[in-house]
Formats: sequence, C-alpha cells, structure tokens
Amino acid sequence: MQQLLTVTTADGRILTVREGGDPDGVPMLAHAGTPGSSMLYPPHIRAAEEAGVRLFSYDRPGYGASTRMEGRSVADCAVDVAAVCDALEIGRFCVWGVSGGGPHALATAALLPDRVAAAAVIASVAPYDAEGLDFTDGMGEMNVESFRAVLAGEEAHREQLERDLAGLLGSTPETLVEVLLTLLGPADKAVLDESVAAFMLENSRAGIVPSSDGWFDDDLVFVKPWGFDLASIQVPVLYWHGEQDKFVPFSHGVWLSEHIPGVEGRLTPEDGHLTILEQRYGEVQGWLLERFND
Repeated sequence: MQQLLTVTTADGRILTVREGGDPDGVPMLAHAGTPGSSMLYPPHIRAAEEAGVRLFSYDRPGYGASTRMEGRSVADCAVDVAAVCDALEIGRFCVWGVSGGGPHALATAALLPDRVAAAAVIASVAPYDAEGLDFTDGMGEMNVESFRAVLAGEEAHREQLERDLAGLLGSTPETLVEVLLTLLGPADKAVLDESVAAFMLENSRAGIVPSSDGWFDDDLVFVKPWGFDLASIQVPVLYWHGEQDKFVPFSHGVWLSEHIPGVEGRLTPEDGHLTILEQRYGEVQGWLLERFND
C-alpha cells in the first residue's frame, strides 16, 4: 500500500508525494529516475515494512501533479525536500536516488546536512562538465540521441522528447525490451521481465502522462551546473554502479566514486542499470539503516 498526498511549498507550488512501508519507521526518501514519478515499487514497500522503514518520494516539478519550475537546477530540490519533510513531520532521514535521481540525492545530502543521516546513490549521471569525463562514451544510442537533441536547442529537444514519449507510451510490458534495446546490457535484459517492465511503464506514465515538462526540465538540469559543490558533502554516502550499465555509462560511476568525499564505492562488473534496485535493494536499505542508527 502507498498513500498519495499533496504538499504546498512556501512559494505556492504543489508537490505530489507518496509514502509506504512502516508509518512509524525510519524515514527514507527515494529520488526517482528520469523519466519517473513518486510511485513506489511494491517490493521496496514490502522491504520497508519488514525493516521498519517509512519510505517516501515526491514528484519533481513538472512530473505528475507537481507544479512545473522552469529553469530549475539540481540544487533546487533541497527546498522541495525540506518542504515535504516539514509537511510529513520528518526531521532526520536517509535518502537514496537512482539514475536521474542520483544528482538530486547528492544535492539533498550536500544542502541539508543537518537532516540527512546518510545517502545512497545508484547508477547516477555525473556532471556534464566533469573534468576528464566523456559524458556519452559507452551510453546506449537512445540516450545519446536524447542528449544530442538537448544540446541542439529547445525545438530539437522537444521533437526528440515527443519521439521518446511516443515510444514509451506506445509500449507494453511485452514490447518494452524492444523500445529500450540500445540501453540494455546482458544483466539488464535478464531482469527486465514483464512484471519489472509493467512497473517501469506505470511509474513513468504516472509522471509524464499529465505533461512531459518534468522530463524536459530533467534533461536540461543534467547538462548545466548542478548548483552545489560535491566536495561540500559531509554525510556518509554509498555509491553503486554496474559495469554493464548502458543507460548511464560505468565511467560516470568511476568519476563520482573518485569525487564524492569519503564515499563507499561499489563498482560491480555483474550489474547493469536495473539490477541494483531489483536485486540489491535490501543491501542498500540495510546500509542506510546502519548509518541512521549510528
């Protein structure tokens, strides 16, 4: 079970929020990937219930019913996270983020150090201007085309987004593998069964069917400065990236593992992009709980 509610920010915007697990448990915020929504994965809700975790998430601006914030940066999420936590009467919490949610988890850790006990970052994109990183090297062609369009300007970006949107909305759990084919390494193909695909589609559609603006704006935040300094992070961070990842190249994980202060890096040859949250979520949750209770 997950509960859907809304939070109003200080500047009058609406954020849609979902929570599940143990309502009296350790608060744990999940930042969804791109495109995505605050919809929580049922196996993660069950894991939260069993471990005594209050799992919650919110739709970034422009996704679901959350009010769009044009020109937002990654760092802007900290204000929204604080607003959500205040509304839910949550003080100290843990945070994790996957893929496009990874930079937002890092921003939360950097900018809310008095509230974040620990952070886990999974298969995250690195900063576009990261020194020594070829951003798209090793990336699947679908995502390379998307970033190429983003850099070509708004018209090209919108046109590419509409193509990607049509492909996603027109797919079924049975055909999603074909849509994502250029992004799937062997490990991810092995875990992308119909049940996983069904949730991926449901989660994405909950965020993008009302409007594609959240996806459009997410694309933009990844190619401009994040708005905070990675070196300022003071809380414990777990970073996990699979070598078979073609959604976000493994080189991004190597770079971030070298630049996040005091990070515990797990760079695993057997993992892809989808396998970590599908097969290792208990380890991620357990790592965060240990730091919360320290």
